[in-house]
Amino acid sequence: MKMIIAAIKPFKLEEVREALTQIGVSGLMVTEIKGFGAQAGHTEIYRGAEYEVNFVPKIKLEIVVPENLADQVVDTITQTARTGKIGDGKIFVLDVAHAVRVRTGETNHDAL
Repeated sequence: MKMIIAAIKPFKLEEVREALTQIGVSGLMVTEIKGFGAQAGHTEIYRGAEYEVNFVPKIKLEIVVPENLADQVVDTITQTARTGKIGDGKIFVLDVAHAVRVRTGETNHDAL
């Protein structure tokens, strides 16, 4: 099993969720986060005062899938979340050693 962690722009969430559902992803976790990378924040003006925003809002997706679906999930997120502008996000893929469905006690692939 693989865990895919993706940080994407918030307005792309619904489009990415729909694309993942179409390829067979049955569940994911979503967290609102803030961060910075190459984008390194930006300057905004509020009530006439200029201030610097160091952390940019993002959405973090966490998805655990069978290993044979991982590359397709990464490709789908990459294609769907891409705007071609700085700050489109990052994707990380990690190995998952064990999974348990709390309600039934099913483990590993059955728990997905």
